[in-house]
Amino acid sequence: MSEQRLGDVIDDHCVKCRRITNHSIVSLVEGQAAKVRCRTCYHDHDYRHEQAPPSKKELKKAEAEAQAALAAAQNGEPSEHVRKPESKLESKGGHA
Repeated sequence: MSEQRLGDVIDDHCVKCRRITNHSIVSLVEGQAAKVRCRTCYHDHDYRHEQAPPSKKELKKAEAEAQAALAAAQNGEPSEHVRKPESKLESKGGHA
């Protein structure tokens, strides 16, 4: 891929438009896009590499899971998310 330049058009996720749109590069750091401007709504923002930011619902869920894991670790209990590996027979419903 060729080196990016100011003014080049790239795709990125715009938080104002809430979708992937064309953007113009307005700032470069070490040859890579740092800030971009949406060509639809003209909103300037950091380059997000076409990734949508997590929703508030996802952030709350992740925070609750982190707090539960921290509380379990403080009580010396194993985390709910750490499961013992199942044998192949158990996972397929076979008998031992």
